[in-house]
Amino acid sequence: MQHRIVVLGAGYTGAIAAGRLARRLYREDVAITLVNAEPDFVERVRMHQVATGQDLRPRPLGEMFAGTGVALKIAKVTGVDVDRKTVAVVTANGPGGPEAEELEYDTLVYALGSGWNDQGVPGAAEHAHQIAGRPGALRLRERLARLDAGESVVVVGGGLTGLEAATEIAEARPDLDVALAARGELGDGLSPKGRRHLRKVFDKLGITVHEHAVVTGVEADRVTTAGSETFPAAVTVWTTGFAVHPIAKATTLNITDTGRIVVDGTMRSVSHPDVYAIGDAALAMGPGDKPLRMSCASGTPMAWQAADAIAARLTGGKLPNAPLRYFNQCISLGRREGLIQYVTADDRSVRAALTGRLAALYKELICKGAAWSVANPMLGLPTRRRHVVGQPARAGSPVRTAA
Repeated sequence: MQHRIVVLGAGYTGAIAAGRLARRLYREDVAITLVNAEPDFVERVRMHQVATGQDLRPRPLGEMFAGTGVALKIAKVTGVDVDRKTVAVVTANGPGGPEAEELEYDTLVYALGSGWNDQGVPGAAEHAHQIAGRPGALRLRERLARLDAGESVVVVGGGLTGLEAATEIAEARPDLDVALAARGELGDGLSPKGRRHLRKVFDKLGITVHEHAVVTGVEADRVTTAGSETFPAAVTVWTTGFAVHPIAKATTLNITDTGRIVVDGTMRSVSHPDVYAIGDAALAMGPGDKPLRMSCASGTPMAWQAADAIAARLTGGKLPNAPLRYFNQCISLGRREGLIQYVTADDRSVRAALTGRLAALYKELICKGAAWSVANPMLGLPTRRRHVVGQPARAGSPVRTAA
């Protein structure tokens, strides 16, 4: 009887976990299904590039997972019943249109990620653009293309996404009046060297910075702050954080107030041992007993940890004990400038930072490396004994029920 592993979501974490599981558990008594709403892998860390008109290389999931033993199902997840161990999905390729289906699992990997978060600010959902996913980035791309010279763009949010969006837009469209509204100071959390370089690049690109500006309202042509100050905005780009996919809230999983699934050091749900959660959807603790932040830097090692833990528990192997830690924050500032802020294990900035063109190249290598690891799911791991589908597993190494 096959042990059924279902992975929900084929973003960075879900796709990496599925590929690593295929490599670790390539055998006939394990069935791995990867469920994703779109047929292509999306490089989410490049959505600010998509918004400014750059085209990314297509990465069809069907090609990426061909020959891996992973069954790809293009469908939208509509519900998870962790007590019955089923996943409800809707596919759009039925002869009569969308069709509802239920998938059963023995082990679930929840990697549905996150979307944009309007923070409940009036007008944000109606008037602001977001780049948390490809549809939003493409809508912003179309809107920016219709702007005339001299029109204003306000990026709300001074985090890494906001910094990348503002500089990318200003570099691609120097004819526009680009501004950034930050709740704190520009580059909060960066080292003095990092902040100096950031201000230098913003000045060179002509980006206006509104510091200590808490945006409380968005209209079609302006944003308003807590101090009743208004900034003109033909386009508002909202980058004030992410909200996790809401499906987990409707389950009996142990979740946080924000809907993140609480997991242990192996990314296993603390309430349901047959469920693993990775990436933005999970609340995992890092060094210093601090929650890992939502990022690709967190999600990738979480995916490795979960896949290795599942494989170990199913085959009686040794559980992984790799520490989840940070090394740097990689920030692109347009195509020609970058900032690599080195950090402590628990993500606090240190004095060292790499800047300029070399930093831009470094960031590009990181992005390409992340996409390569997803696009080559059966490569990059030590060679291990494999059970070819159609041949029995070696005696003495049965797949076990997770404990």
